[in-house]
Amino acid sequence: MLVKLIRKTSVPLVLLSLCACAYQPVQPWERDILAQQKMQLEPYPLDAALDEHTYFSKEASRGGAGVGGGGCGCN
Repeated sequence: MLVKLIRKTSVPLVLLSLCACAYQPVQPWERDILAQQKMQLEPYPLDAALDEHTYFSKEASRGGAGVGGGGCGCN
């Protein structure tokens, strides 16, 4: 009995969740706001490149930006 109830309710719930995630196109007047520098994933690419270079120079390896601790192993 419980299995039938789950089967009956799962299909409408899946369909409802798919409809809730509908695609809405960006309007032309909204593109100005989305194209601003502060809306980018990395708003200051030059600063990010300099920071990455600093981390690379200190650690002598790539990556690890955003991870706490130094090269000594003490977090």
